Amino acid sequence: IGDLAGFAAAITLRGLPYIQVPTSLLAQVDSSVGGKTGVDTHHGKNLIGAFHQPQLVLADIDSLSTLPRRQMVSGYAEIVKYGLINDVSFFEWCERNGNALLDGDFYRLRHAVERSCYAKARIVTEDEYERDNRALLNLGHTFGHAFEAQTGFSDILLHGEAVALGILCAFELSGQLGYCSGQEIERIRKHFTKVGFPTSLGSIAKPDWNPEALLAHMEKDKK
Repeated sequence: IGDLAGFAAAITLRGLPYIQVPTSLLAQVDSSVGGKTGVDTHHGKNLIGAFHQPQLVLADIDSLSTLPRRQMVSGYAEIVKYGLINDVSFFEWCERNGNALLDGDFYRLRHAVERSCYAKARIVTEDEYERDNRALLNLGHTFGHAFEAQTGFSDILLHGEAVALGILCAFELSGQLGYCSGQEIERIRKHFTKVGFPTSLGSIAKPDWNPEALLAHMEKDKK
């Protein structure tokens, strides 16, 4: 809803001021911040969109209390991402506090939302139009978007679940290229398993994970 409203604001009268009021964990920690707006098509995710910064982001933690756990876990993928890209102390905090956060602990949720928004805002301030360091925020997303496209952007696989699988794929690839160790990959996999992410494509109810189709999706991904 935030992406759609933001995109409508971006293209109406060449840009209307708007306020983001995110009510999912994923939106509060990621999509409502940074000014990216867009819509999905059968060709790929967010291929039609615009950069259009909101005047204000109002994230009310209490609005998360009605979310099912699966939606909370989906949003958590974007939280743990900030620890993995440049803040090992935050990843360690997630390892200790992830399940309590997902169970609705107010103070842990508030800390995670604040820390995530601060991390994203700092990167976006330095590189609003993704010409440099903002690409770090895409960790796992090219793999993840391919998985989402292959499942028709449906409830078979939520965005955060796809991102979590994509992060694991990115680290697996990095390990094969010699940039990280198998121990680091297993540490991430262990944490994702602990909080309830799918950690393999085989656990997703999708009959056809055709490698050629996934590569075709990746080649068109805007990330």
